[in-house]
Amino acid sequence: MMFQVYGDRALTQWLGLFLFIGGLILLNEIARRTKAGGIIVFGVVPAALSVFFIALQIGVHHGAEWALNNQTYLYMNGWFHYAKLYAAVAGCIGFVLLKYKVWIGAKEWFKPWPFVIVAINILIAVASDLESAVKGLHNYATMGTHWWLSNEQVWIYGGWWNVLNAIAGVLCIFCMTGWWGIYSSKGRQDMLWPDMTFGYILVYDIWNFAYTYLNMPIETWYSGFALLLAPTIAAMFWNKGGWIQNRAFTLGIACMAMQLFAPWFVKFSDFATVSAVYGDTYAANDFKWDPSIVPLESAADPRMQGLWAVAALAANAIFLGMIIKRARKLHINPYKQELWVGTKDFEEAMERAE
Repeated sequence: MMFQVYGDRALTQWLGLFLFIGGLILLNEIARRTKAGGIIVFGVVPAALSVFFIALQIGVHHGAEWALNNQTYLYMNGWFHYAKLYAAVAGCIGFVLLKYKVWIGAKEWFKPWPFVIVAINILIAVASDLESAVKGLHNYATMGTHWWLSNEQVWIYGGWWNVLNAIAGVLCIFCMTGWWGIYSSKGRQDMLWPDMTFGYILVYDIWNFAYTYLNMPIETWYSGFALLLAPTIAAMFWNKGGWIQNRAFTLGIACMAMQLFAPWFVKFSDFATVSAVYGDTYAANDFKWDPSIVPLESAADPRMQGLWAVAALAANAIFLGMIIKRARKLHINPYKQELWVGTKDFEEAMERAE
């Protein structure tokens, strides 16, 4: 089993998952359907949060009790979450400019922005994977344990699986094709990237889930599983070709919400769900996360971590091989030109384009 979702809290944990998915889909629809929705969600809200984050750091610097005891500072103050939040919001703003074709969004040179920002987001995760690998392997060499404690008070089990997944992340960047093939949908509700077919969505989802499973073991039920399902569901049923916009919007929304509510929702409440890597470490604590309980090396169960890392590397390597094979067959550059023209996913997306 990948998650510890059994016992008296299982129903609550599954309810939390469905509420999280439903909330992301609803807020994504609010942000994508109107220009005002996009401005509020990715302009006004991030600006207000930034004021709060700055005030929080100033308060901490001056020793203010309200800041030092704030859960965002105590448990969500790592470099990764802030980097991911602002990279995601920057992507969302760029996508809004592209779909409405305003300012730089109307320029041909700006069309590769989706590739650039997705690559940046992937590289942030790759750096985080390598951090876990280095710290986990160092601790194992010096102290006999792969466990290391992040500055957000989360015990992470780092090792060779992180290295494999980091390589998979780099391959995932090269699996993005047709960088200039960016369109607005009819009515301009969506930015479309038709060459980002379900083949890419699948290998990205496998890699990203593996990343969260390895590096966010107390958040991956929500930040991995639910957060990947929400944009994929939208792309499957009513937003053909708009997956990357769905992904950016839901990621940006989730990152903002997590900075404020994650300590309660995914760490302390009955919705909290830890991954299987902790083994029976938290059994006596009703399988709830508790940073004061130090996991033992003998208690760790990293089998699913290794499985997902291998799956991510294999999936992205195979898909990249398919890209190279098709590009050679068509005698095209798969990054400057659209590779998947003529496929079902591509044509369904193009039917929605202006």
